[in-house]
Amino acid sequence: MPQVRIIAKNFIDMVASLPAVKLDMLYANPFICEAILRSLPPLAKKYVLQMLYIDAPVPAKSMEEWVLPDGLSKHRVAIDRLIQLRVLTETVDRKKETSYEMNQKFQLNLQKQLIYGGVLPRESMPSNSVMLPSLEELEMYALEQWEVCTFPAASYQLQPSGKVNKLQFFNDEGFPTWPLESKVFHFIIEKEGSRLTEYGFQFLLMDTNAQLWYIVREYIANAEERGVDPASIISFLLELSFHEIGQAYNLNTLNEVQQSTIKDLADLGLVKLQQGRKESWFLPTKLATTLSVCLSDTSTRRQGYVVVETNFRLYAYTTSKLHCEIMRLFARVEYQLPNLIVGAINKESLYNAFENGITADQARFFFFFFFIILFLQQNAHPRVAEKTPTVPENVTDQIRLWESDLNRIEMSPAQLYDEFPSKVNSKDLFEAACDYAREYGALLWEDSKKMQLVVKSELHNEMREYLRRQK
Repeated sequence: MPQVRIIAKNFIDMVASLPAVKLDMLYANPFICEAILRSLPPLAKKYVLQMLYIDAPVPAKSMEEWVLPDGLSKHRVAIDRLIQLRVLTETVDRKKETSYEMNQKFQLNLQKQLIYGGVLPRESMPSNSVMLPSLEELEMYALEQWEVCTFPAASYQLQPSGKVNKLQFFNDEGFPTWPLESKVFHFIIEKEGSRLTEYGFQFLLMDTNAQLWYIVREYIANAEERGVDPASIISFLLELSFHEIGQAYNLNTLNEVQQSTIKDLADLGLVKLQQGRKESWFLPTKLATTLSVCLSDTSTRRQGYVVVETNFRLYAYTTSKLHCEIMRLFARVEYQLPNLIVGAINKESLYNAFENGITADQARFFFFFFFIILFLQQNAHPRVAEKTPTVPENVTDQIRLWESDLNRIEMSPAQLYDEFPSKVNSKDLFEAACDYAREYGALLWEDSKKMQLVVKSELHNEMREYLRRQK
């Protein structure tokens, strides 16, 4: 299966990728420890709670007894995740027996947080001193702000002059650029027009949480280039997830880095900034308060709106222009009402996505249709979301068949070797050459009877030198 290049990272993946020193700095904050606990898979969460008051190492064999035999695969996933996060450390004694011990700093701070609770570094402002929007208005603001960011990406149309805003949301490689000076997505521009990059296409078909975490991950990854410690940004982001939705918090309680960060987050709809006569404040939205929740938790996702029928008809109950543009990426929109989009999925509409979005060469390395099926499943209307499957099987099977039409043949540069010399044992030389190419993962084909082999072009120089030495 082809590998896609974008990985929709959630909080736990992002933190796991940090160096050990940065992780230890984060675990000094009790809120980070609780956020880690929130975001763990259920079995990993259970292990943390069971080991929370165990000071000695726990043998691996003992932990395996905590689950049923059919749960060993989930057990290994949970253990691997805890080790990646340095919540557990693995040790092997002289008898080669493995044991696990909890990170002391994480253990102590989590104990304090669960027993005594935590106090945020800032208190909310009195409700009678500020004018607060309703929760419905705040949620509407967050969704509208997010759509303002992503709508130019979905439409991917250039101006008549053929120019785009150079203050780009995506750079030429398809990755977000920060800080957010503009809400315009950038796409690769070719001589004959504009094309949506494969990165942009994947991004648009992700759910909102996945999009948010992809952007936040890149924002944190580029923090050091701006002279900011990534750990301080992560700490602030996770503190935001513990704030109460719709409550006002004084901007003067933030340090310089946090005040710069809050302005970027406001562009994405994570917070709303308001200005009073004397003071300024920010109000966290639902997007900010769910930052530390794992993507597998469907309770935090937005309500779906798509219904797919067995006749390939598609109905989207939405008023969003963004949703309409996303549907046009892979479906033929037939008509649009104020709160309903009606369309159909067919072979031409899917192939049109390649013509307007990515080239045929890119298609070989990009599992394009996987994202379409996943998009339809994740955004299924509540009436069909509880059904199994949420998308009719004949539709998903046909989409995969249409995909196979484009991926029947894969071209790659190669070199053919034949006519092995007869002065030496040609059979041994041929087999040695095959082994050499196979060792480097460059052997594409071999015929022992005709003594012919095909090797990837990148190994040609090394293979030629190897054969010369054998002679």
